[in-house]
Amino acid sequence: MAKTDTSLLVTTSPVQRRRPRGRGYKTFRVIMLVLVAVTFLAPILWMLLASFKTNVDIYNPGAAFVFSPTTKNYDTVFGQADYIQFIWNSFFVAAVATVLSLLLAVPAAYSMSRFVMKKSAVLVLLARVIPGVSLLVPWYFVFANMRIVGTYTPLVLSHMFVSLPLILYIMMSFFDSMPEDLEEQAQVDGLTPIGAFLRITLPLSVPGIATSSILSFIFSWNNFMFALVLSGASTKTLPVAIFDFVGYASIDWGGLMAAAVVVTIPIMVIALFTQKYIVSGLTAGATKG
Repeated sequence: MAKTDTSLLVTTSPVQRRRPRGRGYKTFRVIMLVLVAVTFLAPILWMLLASFKTNVDIYNPGAAFVFSPTTKNYDTVFGQADYIQFIWNSFFVAAVATVLSLLLAVPAAYSMSRFVMKKSAVLVLLARVIPGVSLLVPWYFVFANMRIVGTYTPLVLSHMFVSLPLILYIMMSFFDSMPEDLEEQAQVDGLTPIGAFLRITLPLSVPGIATSSILSFIFSWNNFMFALVLSGASTKTLPVAIFDFVGYASIDWGGLMAAAVVVTIPIMVIALFTQKYIVSGLTAGATKG
């Protein structure tokens, strides 16, 4: 009888309930990892190699991996085109749009989370799901009448259209996961509701703010459509500047790939160094319930 009871205890252990992962599972996992790696890395590798090729080698399948590298394409990017100015324009617009969106979205997300105003967030979600191209014509008409097309102002405002809903929804989930007892205890100790938010809740929400800021900056950095229509010669951003390599009758593939590398590297570096913050911020509040 005692032996039977021990057997029951062993069979109900959580460790024993786990299904064994055999060779088939490992093979499937390796295949999926290889497919994902090839899908994401192959275009980047092709872009990087093409940036060091001549246009003749780019069209030559025999020179896919064996070719005489050249830096002519990068000389074109940084020599003939003012890419330092384009990099600054992209950085300035993305940074200002992110900061302004944070100033508006963080208090709004806190209000919607704490004061049960989540239904109002649906309106913001609608603004997020509406295709941006449908708003491009009205915005251009308004900004043209204000005579600010070609300046930084319409670029920042249009990029906030993308950043603000994103930050709002990330921060709402983050505030939902934070216990309200901390704020109530702070108010018992003499802080006002605003003081409790500024001195208790806001410092604790720094990981969520960091996550939303990083994603907002990346989305703004990569935005092409708004800058294509609303920017000017002096405010052109990097994605639009790359488009200059596409001509009416021909495409400078070497210059295009070199410019694409210049756009991609900063974002890849930011993503690699901040991936843990992005994952933790996006999963905040996912298990609250």
